[in-house]
Amino acid sequence: MRYFIVDAFTDKLFKGNPAGVCLLEERPDDEVMQSIAFENNLSETAFVVRREDSYDLRWFTPEIEMDLCGHATLASAFVISNFVDGDAAVTRFNTRSGILTVANSEGMYEMDFPARKPERVELTEQMSRAIGAPALEAHLSRDLLLLLENERQVRDLAPDFELLGELADCLAVVVTAQGDEADFVSRVFAPGAGIPEDPVTGSVHCTLIPFWAERLGKEELVAMQLSKRGGTLWCKNRGDRVKIAGKAALYLRGEIFIG
Repeated sequence: MRYFIVDAFTDKLFKGNPAGVCLLEERPDDEVMQSIAFENNLSETAFVVRREDSYDLRWFTPEIEMDLCGHATLASAFVISNFVDGDAAVTRFNTRSGILTVANSEGMYEMDFPARKPERVELTEQMSRAIGAPALEAHLSRDLLLLLENERQVRDLAPDFELLGELADCLAVVVTAQGDEADFVSRVFAPGAGIPEDPVTGSVHCTLIPFWAERLGKEELVAMQLSKRGGTLWCKNRGDRVKIAGKAALYLRGEIFIG
């Protein structure tokens, strides 16, 4: 199968979030896809199968299959636009989270994703101890969102990954604050999914965008994820949908042999 590694949410190599993209004629067994993702050891590997006017898309971490992934969707659209169908202005994906589209305009890939507005929940001492900083508020959707006072606190976090893994009822822990230059910043930790820290995470912005749009009174926002690699996302709040845009850079093009 054809295989690519694409750095998403950046136009510079070794920045953003690297995603594996496997182009397939037919989808292999789930066990094979999970094994490939484990072997790749990236936060996400995408598996893409072409249909008549769309593509089936699934995402796997080294440990589990995901219900939604932003950076590997952007990377898949980048691969399709550059190596499969260069005439397509919009790529349509069939996924576990419904139909997702990605519009490509001059190297900017804008994804149309479902919004996942969080609900405020009780803030516990364990949450603050797990991230190593005093959280101000806690909100929950698929992921647990913890609000901090400022960008510096987010940037300087040194979380306790064992405690993070013990936080129940969430896939990932998202720590966020209003940004100094961007509208908001974040970091994302998902040790239970085999991802201690994810460099740039599109799917958590399905929660961050409605959260910050309401708090800041803005429908269009610029976000930065403050991992070591870092990345920038251009965001739009559209009610029950969100738009998440970013750039991408090709790192590797090759082939996987599975017998």
